[in-house]
Amino acid sequence: MFAEWQFIALFVLLAPILPGAPIIINRLLGPHKPNYIKQQTYECGIETVGDTWVQFKVQYYIYALVFVIFDIEAVFLFPIAAAFGQLGVFAIGATVLFVFLLADGLAYAWSRGVLEWV
Repeated sequence: MFAEWQFIALFVLLAPILPGAPIIINRLLGPHKPNYIKQQTYECGIETVGDTWVQFKVQYYIYALVFVIFDIEAVFLFPIAAAFGQLGVFAIGATVLFVFLLADGLAYAWSRGVLEWV
């Protein structure tokens, strides 16, 4: 029985090592020559003029979050739509609950005026 779980255990052990190893190796072997010019803020190779700290309106983040929510909804609904004829009653019920919760979130955002472009 444990032989079936060996691959998962190996994955859990290697998952933090594989992305962490290049970062640690770069930290140990990479050149460390910080100076004032390297620490300056720039955008697309052009030096900034004025203050680089600009406040963005919170509404833009809300639009991004709503987009991500419905983008994830589409990603989850594609496989369900592809295998719709093979799904059982429980899977259909879970899908209906999933869509209902997302629609409820949309209704809440709409009622709070989050979707108003100001």
